[in-house]
Amino acid sequence: MSARRLEGMGIVITRPREPAEALAAALEREGARPIVFPALAIEDVAPSAATEEMLANLASSSLAIFVSAHAVEKGVAAARARGPWPASLPVAAVGEATAEALRNSGFARVISPPERHDSEGLLALPELADVRGKRVAIFRGEGGRERMREELEARGATVGYVECYRRVKPRADASALVAAWKRGEVQAVSALSGETLENFVEMLGPAGATLVAGATLVVPHEAIAAHRDARRFARVLVAPHGADGLAQTLARIRVTP
Repeated sequence: MSARRLEGMGIVITRPREPAEALAAALEREGARPIVFPALAIEDVAPSAATEEMLANLASSSLAIFVSAHAVEKGVAAARARGPWPASLPVAAVGEATAEALRNSGFARVISPPERHDSEGLLALPELADVRGKRVAIFRGEGGRERMREELEARGATVGYVECYRRVKPRADASALVAAWKRGEVQAVSALSGETLENFVEMLGPAGATLVAGATLVVPHEAIAAHRDARRFARVLVAPHGADGLAQTLARIRVTP
């Protein structure tokens, strides 16, 4: 990455603690002053009867889809705790971060869209075009979008969920962040999902309305940029994947009025 292109820029990182710390380290190398303030936390959940059934019959599935890196971490561990991963079961990922997590977990071949890193991008791939009569396991957290399941079922697949974690709003005091923001130490906020963004605005409280109105929001997808809470910010930018993509986009704040 280019040297110090974010010198002195304050960026709030709202993703869960561990990935937030890793991103903060990357942005610090660019000269940024990251503030880690998780607006989303990941909790383990006891497997439901439906999840237990899916894991017990994983070998009968034709495809396993992972919707996030957290789904990879929790879901692969849960599957391997019950035996080896079925050798003939291919894996697919929504987004490059998820695909990278699968590769790091030992999967040599991962079905993943090369450009559009979302459910729609994955659904557009030829590997998912003909799924009639096939059984698909989707590894995800509790709840979430139904778009993937609905489309695959419309194409004739039988779809089941392996729900292996829960997304929650952290309990955190935002007063230190608000104080830093009022001192002019925050120029941008990074949020990876609409749920994270909603949590963040709520955690800031009434004092946050004026603060976000003067800041730039950076998100990974146009759908998040269109979120109602995104409209609270002075400007919304859509960044390419990864720390470098985020840094490239943040650098635009320096040169764009």
